[in-house]
Amino acid sequence: MPIDPDKAIGADLGSTEFSWSESDVLLYHLAIGASDLSYTLESAGLQVLPSFGVVAPTFHASDPPPLDLPGCDINLAQVVHGSQSISVTGAIPTSGSARVSTRISDVWDKGKAAVIWQEGVATSPDGEELWTTRSSIFVRGEGGWGGDRGTSEPVVLPERAADADTTYDVLPQQALLYRLCGDRNPLHADPEFARGAGFPAPILHGLCSYGIVLRTLTEQLLDGDASAVAGFGVKFAGVVFPGETIRVRGWREDGRILGSATVAGGERDGAPVLGDVVLTTA
Repeated sequence: MPIDPDKAIGADLGSTEFSWSESDVLLYHLAIGASDLSYTLESAGLQVLPSFGVVAPTFHASDPPPLDLPGCDINLAQVVHGSQSISVTGAIPTSGSARVSTRISDVWDKGKAAVIWQEGVATSPDGEELWTTRSSIFVRGEGGWGGDRGTSEPVVLPERAADADTTYDVLPQQALLYRLCGDRNPLHADPEFARGAGFPAPILHGLCSYGIVLRTLTEQLLDGDASAVAGFGVKFAGVVFPGETIRVRGWREDGRILGSATVAGGERDGAPVLGDVVLTTA
C-alpha cells in the first residue's frame, strides 16, 4: 500500500533551523514579479510579503523537494501542489533566523488521488511564534483505500463587480527565475520531465502564482502595505505556463479580501489558476 494513513497522520517531520537575508527577500520579490521599490530596494523601506515565509525554510535548497514522508511511498512525478496558506503574527523581518517544526496533519482519500496535509510552525530563536503554514499535496493515482475524503468549504465570490481587476504577464523565464527560491522540481524547468508528468511543457510553480496573486491584491487593495496582511490561503485550481497572462480579481468582503486568478487571453482564456483565495487583514 503506497500510502498508510495510520503511519502518516500525526507523523513528526522534524525541525529545521534556517536563516534569510535581505538579498533573499529581494530575489523572492523579483521572482514573483515585484517592481515597486518597497519590495526591491533596501533604502526605500524594504518590506516582506508574508508569502516569503512559505519558502524561507528551503530558500537555499538546491535539490528537488524530498518526498520522504512516513507512510507515503510516492513519486515526485505524481505530485501537484494542492493548497497553501500562511498566517503571520506580525511583519516578517527583512533578515533573521528561525526554526520550523513540521508534521503531517491529515491524509485524505479522494478515490483516484490522495491528499496529504502538512503543517509547519516557525519560531524565532527566543521561542516567539512567527508564522504557521498549512499545505497539501495532491498525489495522483494513490487513492482508493477507503479512507476519509476530507471536508471542503468553497469560497463563494460576491455577485458584483470586483474591487480590483488586473492582469500580470508571466515572463517566459519566470519559472527558471523562481526555481532560485529553493524549488528545483524539474517539472518547472525540464521539458522531457514535464511531458512524462502529463504536461506539454514545464509549468509555473504553484507557489509563484501564489506570490504573484498576493502581491497583486496587496498592491491593488491594501495600498501595497505588506504588514496589513495577516494571512493568505488558496487552492491550486489549475496550471499556468510561462508566457501566459494571469487575471487577478479581488473583492473586499466582511473584513477580508476574496479573490480569483484565471488565465487571460489565448486558447486557455478563463482557465482557473487559483481558487478559494482568501486574504485576511491585520
